[in-house]
Amino acid sequence: MSNIKEQTLSAPFTWASTLEILEGVKVDEVGVKDRVSSLATRSIKRESKLQALNYIVSMCDLTTLEGEDTEGKVLQMTAKAVRPDPSDDEVPSAAAVCVYPSLVSTAKEITTGTNVKVAAVSSYFPSGQVPLESKLLDTKFAIDEGADEIDIVINRKSFFEGDYRKVFDEIVSLKEACGDKHLKTILEVGELKTYDNIKKASLLALAAGSDFIKTSTGKIPNGSSREACYLMAKAVYEFKLKTGFSAGIKVAGGIRNSKDAIRYLVIIKEELGEEWLNANYFRFGASSLLDDVLKQIRKLKTNAYQSSYYFPRG
Repeated sequence: MSNIKEQTLSAPFTWASTLEILEGVKVDEVGVKDRVSSLATRSIKRESKLQALNYIVSMCDLTTLEGEDTEGKVLQMTAKAVRPDPSDDEVPSAAAVCVYPSLVSTAKEITTGTNVKVAAVSSYFPSGQVPLESKLLDTKFAIDEGADEIDIVINRKSFFEGDYRKVFDEIVSLKEACGDKHLKTILEVGELKTYDNIKKASLLALAAGSDFIKTSTGKIPNGSSREACYLMAKAVYEFKLKTGFSAGIKVAGGIRNSKDAIRYLVIIKEELGEEWLNANYFRFGASSLLDDVLKQIRKLKTNAYQSSYYFPRG
């Protein structure tokens, strides 16, 4: 996996220009469903499937965000991210591991000298229901511990109250606190509910300086969906046209098998192009997905499925 590409907005959006693009959002729901349904029928040839599966491995952010997380659990998961299949050198490393700020330094023990990034959730993940000052302290602590990337959640309370300016200002402040670290902003699409809201939240997060927009915390039943990914891709495309900035997308929540993951790759390729088919611009936040992908890779190479215990636990 290549290192994250460094880029900055040549002309950051003002609030006035952001408000202008939000006011113009109106999504054709029928058109979105038809397009996503059509893309789901696309197939990948056998000779291309191995490449697609390796792409998916290289795009995975292995994640543990539980109250029972221990240093041992994080070390084990991080080792798996670096060498997903120790018996096969052709299988790439995962993109990153994602942990709570207090466990960042533990993950760094394994990732130092590798291409695997350490991401930390902050801003009072998963609810985001604390004052901005607390969110900034949380973020600065994670960075001081060595985090390469920061995953925040938008202020859904303010979003639903129509106070888009507060959502915008918070992301701007958190991006400033990140400095040169990449900021991934979680929209929590399952709570946003409507296509208009998903598109608005995507554009709002991008205009405020997010390097990535992410579907979900993975802490609610309705996490990711291909329709949400499609809407986010359209927002990224429109933002690129306006600014020249190529933002990334991370899908998380409910993606558990390679067949489903490949459908997401098809959406990204068709709507954004092959430029986005790498970990610089597209990620999967789904630890359970990795084992299925590794099984599929082994099946393609040996014509036999491996039991789940064949691969090291993460």
